[in-house]
Amino acid sequence: MQTNRGSFGRNFTETMSGSWGTELWDQFDNLEKHTHWGIEFVERYSKFVKERSEIELSYAKQIRNLSKKYQPKKNSREEEEYNRYTSCRAFLMTLGELNDYAGQHEVIAENLSTHILSELTRYIQELKAERKSHFHDGRRAQQHIENSWKQLESSKRRFERDCKEADRAQQYFDKIDADINVTKADVEKRCSLKARQQAQLKHQVAEDSKNEYLTYLQKFNKEQNEHYYTLIPHIFQRIQEMEERRIERVGESMRTFSEVDRKVLPIVSKCLDGMTKAAESVEPKTDTRQVVESYKSGFEPPGDVEVEDYGVAMRRTVSESSYLNSRGEGGKQSRRNSRGKLWPFIRRNKGSGPEDCSHLPPEQRRKKLQSRINDLNKDIQKELDQRDALTKMRDVYMKNPHMGDPSSVDSRLEEVIQNIDKLQLDARKYQGWLAEVESRLAEKGDPHRRASGLYDSQATAPVNRESPDGSYTEDHSTERHFKSRSTEFDDDFDDEDPLPTIGTCKSLYPFEGQNEGTISMVEGELLYVIEEDKGDGWTRVRRNEEEEGYVPTSYIKVFFDTNAKGAMTYI
Repeated sequence: MQTNRGSFGRNFTETMSGSWGTELWDQFDNLEKHTHWGIEFVERYSKFVKERSEIELSYAKQIRNLSKKYQPKKNSREEEEYNRYTSCRAFLMTLGELNDYAGQHEVIAENLSTHILSELTRYIQELKAERKSHFHDGRRAQQHIENSWKQLESSKRRFERDCKEADRAQQYFDKIDADINVTKADVEKRCSLKARQQAQLKHQVAEDSKNEYLTYLQKFNKEQNEHYYTLIPHIFQRIQEMEERRIERVGESMRTFSEVDRKVLPIVSKCLDGMTKAAESVEPKTDTRQVVESYKSGFEPPGDVEVEDYGVAMRRTVSESSYLNSRGEGGKQSRRNSRGKLWPFIRRNKGSGPEDCSHLPPEQRRKKLQSRINDLNKDIQKELDQRDALTKMRDVYMKNPHMGDPSSVDSRLEEVIQNIDKLQLDARKYQGWLAEVESRLAEKGDPHRRASGLYDSQATAPVNRESPDGSYTEDHSTERHFKSRSTEFDDDFDDEDPLPTIGTCKSLYPFEGQNEGTISMVEGELLYVIEEDKGDGWTRVRRNEEEEGYVPTSYIKVFFDTNAKGAMTYI
């Protein structure tokens, strides 16, 4: 039997070389600890994937918030500015691509959670159940072989005890049989027979114990051989396969971990390409030209200052554009009238302005009128499309009365037609204003007309740029309007405190303040700024406590006081 077991062991070792069943047959406890550690490792890796997923979600959320934070508000002036310049449009494109970029990180987080975390969580539960089953079988096999060993040891001790008792009985019989002191024959005969029977009984018990011991020994050897060469190798082999599957599953999860990122790389690359394309779309010259289009007023630069002949021996008429008028003799009268002239502009209209956009400079007025005409044309086209649709519907109802009543469409159709007439009337009105502005700009653009009419315009009507509220009319109706307003509001605001100074300015060109509410200045003169430009091209300044008015913003260089309330921080 020993030879057979050795042969079986060699064959089994050859077939199972490197397996846990043969190499680690006596390491049951260590295998139990190792597999428990393996499950803890999978749980630790799952926790790592979960935290990575949470980081991706948090990062995506922060990126989205960042993109949203720097988006301009809809229908705001900022949005108009962003749509005007190529650099701003590129920035908007970058923000859009960044938002898509954040979406890819959300995809990464979702795939990590779905393809790795959820699968590993389910697999860990299955792994724990399988491990528990294998080690339960191993403990049961171990318990069985231990019980078999206990039976063998018990039969061995019983066999040893019975052998000793048989020897003592035999020794006792031999002693009685050899005792020479016994004289009586019947007593000798009776004792010798009893001792012989007792010795024979003990020998028989010892023989039975021997047979039982040999039986248990043979049984134990067989079970032990089966335990160490069949059961335990089979159980350990299943545990080894379970461990290999666990390791393989972790490796697959790690590959998936990298593939999750790799799958979104093409889209992320497209987002980055979009950002690069947005950067390449920036055109500096286009943006600078757009600045010209946005702020061009259409005004002419100031002309030469006329000569005033002081050698003529007569009372000289003071020119409104002369420095003496602002500082000397004429200044007193100007100071007396300036306060009344300025009050109408203290509460000037800061809304959208007149319907004909006459409050804007010529070039800006032209663009504003053109924009409104374009909007009106779009509205007209919408109404025309709706009129055609309603007309077709009415025709269908007339041909198929069961589909609807034709008269039900008439009221809506009449309303649409009225809207079209009103919009077309408005469009013609704006087109007339636009034609007027374009004709004036064309006249100013003609050098011959500009040369011949330069002094005439200065001598007759005020030039366009000198209207403080931006009306830019070439007749005196505006001046009469300002005078009436000055008289009306003069009494209401005589007691108000003057506006605080928010900075200073230096005149770059001479300016003739011929209209109501304006103030004359000479080149290089220093004035106090009391109200900044509100977007109409005029800045309110003060020469002294009583003399103040509006001057063109483009004619001065402003130095704002950063400590003044409401002052700007730029020049």
